[in-house]
Amino acid sequence: MADANDDYVYDEQTGEWRPASELAAEAAAGPAVVDASGNVLADGDSVVLIKDLKVKGAGQTLKQGTVIKSIRLTDNPEEIDCRHDAIKGLVLRTEFVRKR
Repeated sequence: MADANDDYVYDEQTGEWRPASELAAEAAAGPAVVDASGNVLADGDSVVLIKDLKVKGAGQTLKQGTVIKSIRLTDNPEEIDCRHDAIKGLVLRTEFVRKR
C-alpha cells in the first residue's frame, strides 16, 4: 500500500503515476526471467525446447520438444543453467524454451 506522504513517480512502462516506494521494491527484486511465451521462470522449473539447437563443443543437436528438468536461473535474465543426460553444464537462452 502507498503511504499518504509517499512521492509519486511516472512509470514510463505502464504510463501511470505510481508510488516511489512501490517502484523501488520492484527494482530491488530485479528483472523477471521469462520464457519465449512470456511465462515467468523460477529455479527448479521444467522447460521444453521450441527449436532444434546445435550444441557448441558437444557435436550434438537437442531436438525440439526435448524436456529439460530442474533449471537454475543465472545472473543474466536471458540465460538459464540446466543439465541434460548427455550434456553437463548446459546454458540455454530463454528465447528457445517454453515452461512446461
